[in-house]
Amino acid sequence: MEAFQEATTLADATRRLSQRVEQEALGLLKVMRAVCEAHHLSFLGFDFSLAPFPRPEQSTAAAVEAVGPAPFGVSGTLAVAAALTEALRQARYPRCGFNGLMLPVLEDAVLAARAKERTYTVHELLLYSAVCGTGLDTVPLPGDVDRLTLASLLLDVAALALRLDKPLAARLMPIPGKRAGDPVTFDFPYFADSVVLDVRGPKRADSALFGGEWMPYRP
Repeated sequence: MEAFQEATTLADATRRLSQRVEQEALGLLKVMRAVCEAHHLSFLGFDFSLAPFPRPEQSTAAAVEAVGPAPFGVSGTLAVAAALTEALRQARYPRCGFNGLMLPVLEDAVLAARAKERTYTVHELLLYSAVCGTGLDTVPLPGDVDRLTLASLLLDVAALALRLDKPLAARLMPIPGKRAGDPVTFDFPYFADSVVLDVRGPKRADSALFGGEWMPYRP
């Protein structure tokens, strides 16, 4: 958010974020080198994935809205997500891990709020993972979601990960007793209040698609 405050264009925002990441990495690298030398350790790199916290001033979705279309989820969101990931790619620092854009529904105050407003769906979150992120993260689902629907969604995540040759995760959270659209609250400082997302969409998965059961993906 701080890197985007003075930005005038998406390209300018990408450049500013990249520079800010390099500055932070340089300071941290000095500390890590000293620690590694003192304890005879090897330092492999940083994972500067843009991970939010459930406060508006630390929201990835708010950053997306600051430089692109609003609200999060409308056309153009994919382009901004790609630009944020490009900022990390351009930054010069030793790296390991994901180094991408994270969009965890319950860990981002604005993302959680937009879920209440229904500006995006589970399938759109998966679409954004194609250019940026870590898959489907802390997604609240109906408690009665069936096994086949979950398997079908995981199959989409797996297919995307294999096609793009990058790791994608899925933290799917069926909430007992809750249906799509129901509010969810947590006594947990790392989660924001939100609603249960509808994983089924206009059509539920047909068991005939997988011959009556989930078939492992084979490229």
